[in-house]
Amino acid sequence: MQELVIEIPQGRVSGYCAPGFSALADAFAENFRTRDEVGASFCVTLDGQKVVDLWGGWAQPDEQQPWRDDTVSIVFSNTKAACALCLHLLAERGQVELDGLVTAYWPEFGQNGKSGTTVRMLLDHTAGVPALREPLRADGVFDWDYMVTRLAAEAPFWNPGSRTGYHGLTFGWLVGEVVRRVSGVSLGEFFRREIAAPLGLDYWIGLPQEVEHRVAPIIVHRPGKDAPANAFERALADKTSIAAQYFFNTGGWRPSGFNSRQGRAAQIPAANGVTNARGLAGFYTPLACDGEHAGGRLASVATIDRMSRVSSATNEDATLQVPTRFAAGFMRSMDNRARGLNGAVLGRQAFGHVGAGGSLGFADPQHRLGFGYTMNRMGAGTLLNERAQSLVDATYRILGESL
Repeated sequence: MQELVIEIPQGRVSGYCAPGFSALADAFAENFRTRDEVGASFCVTLDGQKVVDLWGGWAQPDEQQPWRDDTVSIVFSNTKAACALCLHLLAERGQVELDGLVTAYWPEFGQNGKSGTTVRMLLDHTAGVPALREPLRADGVFDWDYMVTRLAAEAPFWNPGSRTGYHGLTFGWLVGEVVRRVSGVSLGEFFRREIAAPLGLDYWIGLPQEVEHRVAPIIVHRPGKDAPANAFERALADKTSIAAQYFFNTGGWRPSGFNSRQGRAAQIPAANGVTNARGLAGFYTPLACDGEHAGGRLASVATIDRMSRVSSATNEDATLQVPTRFAAGFMRSMDNRARGLNGAVLGRQAFGHVGAGGSLGFADPQHRLGFGYTMNRMGAGTLLNERAQSLVDATYRILGESL
C-alpha cells in the first residue's frame, strides 16, 4: 500500500491506500471538508488484505490533538456484533442451542412471562425486553449483577418472539449473561481471549486503564432548534413509550457515562466497545472470508451462514420506529430511502452493525469485504448518516456495484 497525506481543514488525513482505491481516500477526506467530520478512521479489507487504512482530523478538537493511527473511541452498538459472535462460537462448540430456552442456561430469566424465550430471540431483538420500566439506580448500568437481576425480573413488553423491537442497551446483558453462565468467564474476557487476541485487534469490552490515553471522547449530536423531529424523537415525548424508556432509563449511561472512565471500564456489551476502524474491519475480515484468518479459523462456514441469515424484520420497529432487519445479533441492509427514513444500505449479503452517531462495521462474503468506520462526532438519526453511507457507497462503486 502507498502512504498518503491529505490536507483538510481539521489538520490532515494520514494512512495507506492500495493502488486503485484512491477514491476511498477522497471520499473519507470529503467528509471532513463538507460533512462536519471532526475525527475519524476508515479501514477496508478485501480477501483478507487491507486496501485502505486511514485516520484523520482531531481526536480532541479543543486541544487540536490529532487523531493518530492508534486512536480509539467508543463504537456504541457495533459492540453488539462482538457480543453476538461470542455466543455463536459457544453454539458452534455445542455448548449453547440457539433455539433452546434461555432458562436452560439462566434459570432466573424465566420470571414474569419469559419462560418461553429462546436464545435466538435474545439475538434478533424479539425477546420483548428492550428496556426496563422502573428507574435504574444512578450508577446501575455499570454493575453487571444489578442489571442482569433487573432483567431477569422484568416482564416482557410483548409475548417473546411475536414482535421486533431494538434492544438498544439490554441486548448486551441478555446475550452476555448466557455467555457468562456457559463459559464461566465474563463477556469481555471471553471476547478478549477467543476473538480479539487471536485476531490481533485493538478492541475491548471493558477498557484497560493503560489504553485510556488513546481514547477520542465522543462529541454528542445537538439537533438544531428548527430540525424536524423523526418518529423516534416524537415517541420520546411519551415517557411511557418503549422508545422513551430505552433512551432515558439508562442508569448513568446517558448523557455522559460513555465519556467517563467508569463508562469505558465497565462491561456494557451492547454499547461500550472501544476500538477503531482497523479493529472493526479486522473483526469482520474472517467473517467475510469463510471464517479463516492468518492465525487459523475463527468460525465455521455453517456458523457464519447461521449468524448472518435474516431472522426478524418489521416495517415499524417497536423501539426505533423505523423498518429494521436483523440477523442473529447482526443488522442486515435496511434500505429506508423510499420512506425518507434513516437506514443502513449495504450489499445484499452484507451483515454487521451500526453504532449510535454513525459508526459502522460489516462483512460482505460475496466480495470477501471487511469494512470499518469510526468517528468522534455523532451525527443525527438512529442509524447511519451520510458520512458512513458515503464511504459504503464509494466502496461498492469500486467493486462495480451500485446500492
